[in-house]
Amino acid sequence: MPGIRGPSDYSQEPPRHPSLKINSKEPFNSEPPRSALVSSYVTPVDMFYKRNHGPIPIVDDIESYRVSITGLLPKSIMLSMDDIKKLPKYNVTATLQCAGNRRTAMSKKRTVKGVGWDVSAIGNAIWGGAKLADVIELAGICKNTTSTSLGGKHVEFVSVDMCKEENGGPYKASIPLRHATNPEADVLLAYEMNGEILNRDHGYPLRGIVPGIIGARSVKWLDSINIIAEECQGFFMQRDYKMFPPSVDWDNIIWSTRRPQMDFPVQCAICSLEDEAIASQDKIKISGYAASGGGRGIERVDISVDGGKTWLEASRHQKRDAPYIADDINSDKWAWVLFEAQVDVPKNAEIIAKAVIEIWCD
Repeated sequence: MPGIRGPSDYSQEPPRHPSLKINSKEPFNSEPPRSALVSSYVTPVDMFYKRNHGPIPIVDDIESYRVSITGLLPKSIMLSMDDIKKLPKYNVTATLQCAGNRRTAMSKKRTVKGVGWDVSAIGNAIWGGAKLADVIELAGICKNTTSTSLGGKHVEFVSVDMCKEENGGPYKASIPLRHATNPEADVLLAYEMNGEILNRDHGYPLRGIVPGIIGARSVKWLDSINIIAEECQGFFMQRDYKMFPPSVDWDNIIWSTRRPQMDFPVQCAICSLEDEAIASQDKIKISGYAASGGGRGIERVDISVDGGKTWLEASRHQKRDAPYIADDINSDKWAWVLFEAQVDVPKNAEIIAKAVIEIWCD
């Protein structure tokens, strides 16, 4: 791709915050301390988790950078950053989470493969950019389209990022066309993060943001967007990030029997304490985050100090100056909720938390 390249080594990596916990140096994968993670509703850029598969791409000439939109569509187009910035700009507050978040805790129950994340491979940011539905419309695909006249049903994002899992080829992932062309889904081609131009670690100059979906689908350093008939056949769509029952292990797994993961499940994590901690007082504050995929609001967060025998409800908030109400028009539906509670701590307490969502059935 003119103007941007993926280096062959790690000699030109960007600087990172010294407080980050490094889980992998090459490629660089890191997360902030859990206590720092929930210190603010919007995660500072330098404290946002870093998930990479190879050396960070370098932009040599932003003026010559183009992203192509091709495939099963009425017309192929090439867009510059100026072209994209001429479209209406939207700011979307959305939580991104690596699908492997909390893998270290999972491995305590049963060994799993991948980067050993604690609870902080997640962050909340204000993403700025053009809606993908508006961009695709420039190529002749109307909003809320399920299939093109040529049979295109999926939108594939292809990165400049080269990774070993693709045998040296580009990282790629896809979402259904109906999701990409739905303006209410708030899928962005983002060029800003927290009001600033994207930095290199987070996808400069252009990345996808797919709110409510695992971070693996929000592809960074975009090279091309392809309209395809079937879902992307890339490694991270077909041989990773799928949900299997406990009876399946690495010896009998059949990847094709499960669909790629999209929405991330409801969950919460305590961030004010480590997994094992000594309380210096009888009453302490418990705080953390709760999040659910698909734009579903958090109805309640409960805390227990006796391993789940009894529970008390924690307070929830997004913006400090406004009450949080799940699924309210004034709440950020794609964003996490922070919670806190003051609890009396008995001797040998087992402190746990649970998040609750409400699902309506017809």
